[in-house]
Amino acid sequence: MKTSDLYYDLPDGYVATAPVTPRSSAKMFVIDDDCFRHRSISDFPSELQGDELLVVNETAVLPARIQGHKITSGGKIEGLFLEDDREGNWLMMLKSNGKLRAGTELAIGEETTLTILDREEAIWRCCCSDARSPQEILSEIGSTPLPPYIRSARGDVEVDDATDRVSYQTVFADANQCRSVAAPTAGLHFDEALLNKIEAKGIERVAVTLHVGAGTFRTVETETVEAHPMHSEYWSVDAGVLKTIREAKREGRSVIAVGTTTVRTLESLPAMHLWPTEGRLSGETQLLISPPYDFKIIDGLLTNFHLPNSTLLALVGALVGMDRLKSAYAEAILKQYRFFSYGDAMYIPKKR
Repeated sequence: MKTSDLYYDLPDGYVATAPVTPRSSAKMFVIDDDCFRHRSISDFPSELQGDELLVVNETAVLPARIQGHKITSGGKIEGLFLEDDREGNWLMMLKSNGKLRAGTELAIGEETTLTILDREEAIWRCCCSDARSPQEILSEIGSTPLPPYIRSARGDVEVDDATDRVSYQTVFADANQCRSVAAPTAGLHFDEALLNKIEAKGIERVAVTLHVGAGTFRTVETETVEAHPMHSEYWSVDAGVLKTIREAKREGRSVIAVGTTTVRTLESLPAMHLWPTEGRLSGETQLLISPPYDFKIIDGLLTNFHLPNSTLLALVGALVGMDRLKSAYAEAILKQYRFFSYGDAMYIPKKR
């Protein structure tokens, strides 16, 4: 697939800088077999028959963005914590006005410093002076890792980080799974009112985990999509959830994924006969889904509107076809839908 097939032109003013209130009042673009329909995410339960299995991602977003300065020169630095390695060192993306090199000490809190050890491509490895877990430290000194396009679209408008900490976290988020540096944004459309509607209709819901990495925003720059060096992300699924998914597939019930991260988790699962009956199944996935692709688990998808030239757009295109998806995006722009992480939703039901 040519990367140029993933391009579309988005006019200024379409990037959502904050979610709508309430969350379930966002618009929902429905791609049916033969038409496009325009509804609200609050109507989502009425789009379902009632026997579907809804699968969500329960990862939580870490306040992974940090600001600080070089101890020797006072020069400002910005950073994004990605993960810690087996030795407890921090793997980070760092930005500074001056050069960064091994041995440079960075102050990121009143009593917390990072010492740069080395670098591999764009990732810096740092030793933290604080023996606590990164989650504990960042909860105190970090801020919400909003995508750059939201910060850019906001311009000079200041938003309290406490607001974004709530807005950029799904209602499903498990505080014990706080390792994502970006939100599984389709889940941001759900609130308690919508969950109550879903439950009242008898729709079964289960959760999987995929910790979203910064690579999710990396645009495809290779000539073909398949040549793109796909990022790796950790996923985990409980044996009880696997049992529920297996039963739904055997009974012919539709499995509806909430978000592309959920899709990547489910489609990364091994063959069903290898699923355990106890414990958890987990791994790292570098799965890149683009047309053509034979989906093995999911039947439908609730998602957001995605960036041009992104692997997420390729994934959705694999489900509906790129020509049809581009037509849908053109109509969404015409109807003034709100785009990207804080934006409106798109629902692709199972093909009849």
